[in-house]
Amino acid sequence: MEQGEEQAFAEYFAARRDAVRRTAYMLCGDWHRADDLAQTAFVALHRRWRKIRDRGALDAYVRRSVVSALIDETRRPWRRERGVDEVPETPASDHEVGESVATRSALLDGLAKVPPRQRAVLVLRFLEGLDVAGTAVAMKCSEGTVKSQTARGLTALRDVLGDALDDLRTP
Repeated sequence: MEQGEEQAFAEYFAARRDAVRRTAYMLCGDWHRADDLAQTAFVALHRRWRKIRDRGALDAYVRRSVVSALIDETRRPWRRERGVDEVPETPASDHEVGESVATRSALLDGLAKVPPRQRAVLVLRFLEGLDVAGTAVAMKCSEGTVKSQTARGLTALRDVLGDALDDLRTP
């Protein structure tokens, strides 16, 4: 890769690494795995950097790579029965205090118990703000699959959260 292209990649990486890592964390619920997923996505992007013509589509490419890496990882037999007893601490920002921390913790705990594809749809749709079409592109599936996985994911999240969901809604 030429020096100018390498510099452009380095600038993109520096600007987007934290956002990609947060997305990966929302998908998997583990900061170490999130680092691995983000790294996998950026390595894939680096390999194809010269071939990507539409630089406006970089976020979508990286997002799709993170989702694909997560789904591929969950298919590995040694990852299938991975249970989490408690949600790891998240890096706190200035605006995350009090009730918002409790809400976030409950949501992350619930998401960790939702099946991976459904979790990916919920994170992309509701936390990343993608529409049905954008989520379908990121997950390499049909819009109908996104809609059904969204419905199933929300049902699973409601089942997992149970009483905690009522607590989240109460002001």
